[in-house]
Amino acid sequence: MAGCSTAKVLSSAPLVTGFDQTPLPYAYPALEPVIDALTMEIHYSKHASAYAKNAKDAALAEKVDTNKPIEEVLASVSKYSMKMRNNAGGHYNHELFWKCMKANGGVLAPGKLKEAITQSFGSMEAFQTQFGDAGKNRFGSGWAWLYATKDKQLKVGSTPNQDNPLMDISDIKGTPLLGLDVWEHAYYLKYQNRRADYVTAWWKAVNWDFVSMRFETL
Repeated sequence: MAGCSTAKVLSSAPLVTGFDQTPLPYAYPALEPVIDALTMEIHYSKHASAYAKNAKDAALAEKVDTNKPIEEVLASVSKYSMKMRNNAGGHYNHELFWKCMKANGGVLAPGKLKEAITQSFGSMEAFQTQFGDAGKNRFGSGWAWLYATKDKQLKVGSTPNQDNPLMDISDIKGTPLLGLDVWEHAYYLKYQNRRADYVTAWWKAVNWDFVSMRFETL
């Protein structure tokens, strides 16, 4: 994979993703008031579950071993169908997204990740502004990302639709550490057209412990 070897991707535990949807790591109301329970229920049980099912269907149709990590498929997704790209990407992105959040989140403790963010962006506030702008300014549907390049440099960017930095077709390449879903189904019931309000509020739900673990295991 351009920009990030498969071995490097697979070393980024604690998330190696299979084709099956995993249980949500908290109850639907857990992220209130940032994300309401109904949005979480619909998002997880309808949208995300459909990506998982359709990704597996595509894998079976294209004779892809569904026991292999989906990261390997994304690394060479240009070889597969658009159905695979959209749904395997959507499945991976949501599996990461759920783990990037928790109840009463939002505080990044001093440590290697905070030092790296400060070194890369100047300050935590500058990073949050840049990341927030990536989400707010993504035209249409997509994702904002904090990702690490193959030499462990931290970058911020966004991707359209269900693309992500693991994909060989992506304009940004590396290992995703933190992802924010800015598709309307992620926020519209609560925030309507106020995507900027959703992006700003979302920081209070970020699971920095998980993001830090991903960074430290690169």
